[in-house]
Amino acid sequence: MKRTPLYQQHIAAGARMVEFAGYEMPVQYPLGVKKEHLWVRENAGLFDVSHMGQVMLRGANVKEAFEKIVPVDVLGLPEGMQRYGLFTTENGAISDDLMFANWGEALFVVVNAACKDNDIAHMKASLVGCEVEVIDDRALLAIQGPKAREAFARLVPDAVKMTFMQSTQFEWQGIELWVSCSGYTGEDGYEISVPNEHAQILTDALLDMPEVEWIGLGARDSLRLEAGLCLYGHDIDTSTTPVEASLNWAIQPVRRLGGEREGGFIGADVILPEFANKPNRKRVGFLVDGKAPVREGVEIINEAGDVKGTVTSGGFSPSLSQPIVMAYVETQSLTDETPLFANVRGKSIPLIQTKMPFVPAHYFRG
Repeated sequence: MKRTPLYQQHIAAGARMVEFAGYEMPVQYPLGVKKEHLWVRENAGLFDVSHMGQVMLRGANVKEAFEKIVPVDVLGLPEGMQRYGLFTTENGAISDDLMFANWGEALFVVVNAACKDNDIAHMKASLVGCEVEVIDDRALLAIQGPKAREAFARLVPDAVKMTFMQSTQFEWQGIELWVSCSGYTGEDGYEISVPNEHAQILTDALLDMPEVEWIGLGARDSLRLEAGLCLYGHDIDTSTTPVEASLNWAIQPVRRLGGEREGGFIGADVILPEFANKPNRKRVGFLVDGKAPVREGVEIINEAGDVKGTVTSGGFSPSLSQPIVMAYVETQSLTDETPLFANVRGKSIPLIQTKMPFVPAHYFRG
């Protein structure tokens, strides 16, 4: 298995390591998953996400080329801003989700660890005449929580001015940091790309602050679930379309039917009609009535016991003190508002459909 540049720091911090996307990653620290989760909601949590893929795209027509492989508005993204994107397939499904930033002459792209080899090959094959530079000499950190901004600003004072989805470069102690005001917890914070050889210096400086603690993959998963955010390979994959996944917002009007640059991306002939015709199923959120956990793979049934959907992410919400789930459910069942249940070992557990995010987001928008 591969290791991130911060592996030894995790071991020294008492982390329990597990395999994730081919890497040895910290799933939790001595604090424990629940306390780590609540720490992020109340303070500032530090995540090692160096396993993710960092890629720089360059070329005279790189933005036009990138628009052909993502269904989002690339040309309209202002310089110094970042946007959520998707790679789609010919049948309209999602092959990965990603973040990309407009740095003027270049696009900085971050893709999921489990998909990065395929994503890089896809970009190299598709972006004709463009340079696809794989960044493998930089670690990636995320600091998240209501105290993340003040903590990071002690090191980089100008970062406090950043608003949600801004992306820029700073210098700290002679080290170039690539910083975006974003994350995957629903909290305010930053993602920071730092050269491998300086990663420990930066993490030590952050962890010296009393409000900052290491946070593992366990809490990262429960935090993103509370935020109603998809996990690739679970809530979205090559069997789900963006509209089925309730990611309509990720496809800006300019790329939809009737838009200035409608279509023109892979799978557009499948995806765009779904905005009007409605897909047969949809990703929705449910509160679980009771304390029994409802996990991924559990069937969702109606009162007659007919299967109407499947849970893709489920777990206990430390913030709400109850189980929550995301699931794909037949659109007709949602329209009819018929009672739905989770079929857990033959027992029907009532579900209450709710809007997502389950816990309100706290992104700083200025």
